[in-house]
Amino acid sequence: MNHSAKIFIAGHRGLVGSAIARKLQSAGYENIITRTRAQLDLIDQHEVASFFAAEKPEYVFLAAAKVGGIHANSTYPADFIYQNLTIQNNIIHNSYVHGVKKLLFLGSSCIYPKLCPQPMKEEYLLTGPLEPTNSAYAVAKIAGIEMCRSYNRQHGTRFIPVMPTNLYGTNDNFDLENSHVLPAMIRKFHLARLAAAGDFAAIDRDEKLFGTIPADIKTAIAQPAPQVILWGSGTPKREFLHVDDMADACVYLMQNCDSTDLINIGTGTDITIRELAELVAKVVVFPGEIAFDSSKPDGTPRKLLDVSRLRHLGWAPSVSLEQGIRAVYQWYASQYL
Repeated sequence: MNHSAKIFIAGHRGLVGSAIARKLQSAGYENIITRTRAQLDLIDQHEVASFFAAEKPEYVFLAAAKVGGIHANSTYPADFIYQNLTIQNNIIHNSYVHGVKKLLFLGSSCIYPKLCPQPMKEEYLLTGPLEPTNSAYAVAKIAGIEMCRSYNRQHGTRFIPVMPTNLYGTNDNFDLENSHVLPAMIRKFHLARLAAAGDFAAIDRDEKLFGTIPADIKTAIAQPAPQVILWGSGTPKREFLHVDDMADACVYLMQNCDSTDLINIGTGTDITIRELAELVAKVVVFPGEIAFDSSKPDGTPRKLLDVSRLRHLGWAPSVSLEQGIRAVYQWYASQYL
C-alpha cells in the first residue's frame, strides 16, 4: 500500500476499526476515509453504492459488524444475521464493482464448528455443527468468507478473509448485557472493588458511562463480602488477542500478503475462564470471592487457533495477556476522569 493510497475503514469507531485507524496513522498513511453511521448507513445498498462511486477507495478494511457475547447472540439472532449479511454484501460487492485493489474481511474464531479439533486450522471451517448460541452470527460471517472466495475465483479480486480470535482493548464494549467475556469481567470486578470500598457514587458514575448494571450483579456486589458471579463452569478455554496486535496483523497482511486464503489471527495459546477471572481479579486488585453459575451456558468448550499460516508469513503478536489486561483496565478506569 502506498502511503498516499485511499483507504476506507468500515467500522472505524469500533474496537477493531479504531485500532486499524490508529495503526495506519502511526505508520504514516495519509488518506484514510471514514464515515460515521449517521453519514453512511452500511445497511443501505444505495448509500453504499453511491459512496464507493464517489470516493473510489483503493483499499478496504471491512471491520464493521454487529457483535456481542452469548446473551446478545441468543437474544437477537435475527439482528445478527440480517445486519452482518447486509453490511458485508454491500461492501464486498461494491469493492468489486469499483475496482478496489485489496479488501480485508474480518471473520471470527467463533464460527468454527463447536467441537472443532484443537488447535483450529483454517481448513476445519464447515466440517461440523456450529455452536447453537451464536449460529446466526456464524452463518453470516461464513457467508462473508465464501463471498470473498467466490469473487476472487470469478472476478480475480484480491479479497483476504481473516479469522481473528477473541479480541479486547481500547474502545471495547463494557455493556454487561451485550459485551464479550473479558470486558464484562473487567467491569464486574471493578464494580465489586468499588462496592468493597463503599464507593457507591463511583458505581453510579460507572452506570451512566457504561450502561445499566443488572439487578443480580448489584445484589452480588452489595453483599458484606462482595462477590463476582460468572456464567458457566469456568472450565472452557479461550484465546485472547489485544486489538493493537490484531490491527498490526491486518495492516501487515494488507502490505505483505499476496495469498487470498483464509488466515487465522491469534496468539496460539489459551487460558481457562477461571484462570482468566483470577488474572483479572489480580489486575483490578479485587478482594472478594469469585463464583461460577453452572446453570448458565459455557458455550464452545475450547477455541484455540492454529496460527502456523500467519507465522509462516512472518507475523507474531507482541502484547502479553496480563500486559494487555492492565492497559485495558487503565483505559476503562480513565473514562471516569
